Amino acid sequence: MSSRILIIDDDRTVCQSLELLLKRAGYAVRSIYGPREAVATVGEFRPDLVLLDLNFTVETSGRAGMQLLQELLAEFPRLPVIQMTGWATVQLAVEGMKAGARDFIAKPWDNKELLNAIRTQLERGADAGAGVPAEEAEPFGSLIGSSAALSDVIGQARRVAATEAAVLITGESGTGKELIGEAIHAASRRAGGPFVAVNLGGVPEQLFESELFGHKAGAFTDARTDRAGRFELAAGGTLFLDEIGDLAPAAQVKLLRVLQERQYERLGESRPRPTNVRVISATSRNLDAMVTAGTFREDLLYRINLIHLHLPPLRERPEDIAPLAEHFLESARRRYERPALRLEAAALNWLRRQPFPGNVRQLQNLVERTAILAAGDSIGVAELERQAGGTEATTHFAPSGVTLEQMEVRMIRAALGRNAGEITATARELGLTRAALYRRLEKYGIPNANA
Repeated sequence: MSSRILIIDDDRTVCQSLELLLKRAGYAVRSIYGPREAVATVGEFRPDLVLLDLNFTVETSGRAGMQLLQELLAEFPRLPVIQMTGWATVQLAVEGMKAGARDFIAKPWDNKELLNAIRTQLERGADAGAGVPAEEAEPFGSLIGSSAALSDVIGQARRVAATEAAVLITGESGTGKELIGEAIHAASRRAGGPFVAVNLGGVPEQLFESELFGHKAGAFTDARTDRAGRFELAAGGTLFLDEIGDLAPAAQVKLLRVLQERQYERLGESRPRPTNVRVISATSRNLDAMVTAGTFREDLLYRINLIHLHLPPLRERPEDIAPLAEHFLESARRRYERPALRLEAAALNWLRRQPFPGNVRQLQNLVERTAILAAGDSIGVAELERQAGGTEATTHFAPSGVTLEQMEVRMIRAALGRNAGEITATARELGLTRAALYRRLEKYGIPNANA
């Protein structure tokens, strides 16, 4: 009934500790104690994520773990793998990320940091076919839908994938911008390199340089060890800069300089390092309007916007709703072990009429929540309405005299009420990021008691 995590570590005490932590967090967990049966276990257990130790021998070079990482990703290229080792070095982390690992955690680990890393990778890989063998993988296979609008975007993305052109992907929160970015990477000549994503809207301005370019030990207070930045981790692959419209002006200048000069310096280090990344950016904001308002640099926009792809919101392509819902339900059948679940025809028609301000992410959230909580195997309109929050927000789609914006305001107010004004829970229910929800609260003048 929950996401599956496979632990591969020869230290049984470590495995027991991790199992206890992850089971308490609601995950289904299995451990194996060496690389020999790893590929077969992934094929049988179909984990949503792997925690992989890098050392299985007396030596501590990490070569055994690196070899296993390559074997796993050759067989299951979309499998999220988080590396773990007690012999953490910057170089080892970089090599692992280049080989395709999604993140790197040093032992002894911080429980909160580890759970956050797992949650992030599960959200990214939930519908990318983590346990799908390589021969079944298709770069654009995770983009579900048959609408002309989506087909046009996919066609453009396929054509640009073979180039090194900088791509800007725009669209509302939850439309699938990162999926498009990952697909472009997977179809490109850099597919064998890492795909590293960073949400710039979640990076404090004072940590921007450390996060993107890295730092040397002692560069600032609490910088106890060297740290590789995202440009370094993405070397040979693709760097996905999400919510680039949220960058502060000073950070825009620093990013522009690196993109122009194709080199950067770690904080506390004077030696320039060359960049070898393809940059794909994304935003839910109108950057042209921000340029006009003076809040986004025009020269930076030109630098990241050689190719522009726009993902229309789900309400503008309702023909994609049914195949997406069926896709999410199929994933839920496997994940929550409910193989007989099905959506009634009336339920699919009801879904097609909903505005979904949170777009694909909100639809996925609704289908998965309903799959978990539905009393029977046949999902009808009443069950969807119940899980969507009742009639106040979602039963009627655009009734006479009510605009889409008014419907969105109703849904936001209702969700805030159900979650006692708690922003994170409200954003999750609506399928929005916290930043996107805050922007809507400001846009509609909705008071937030917890602000």
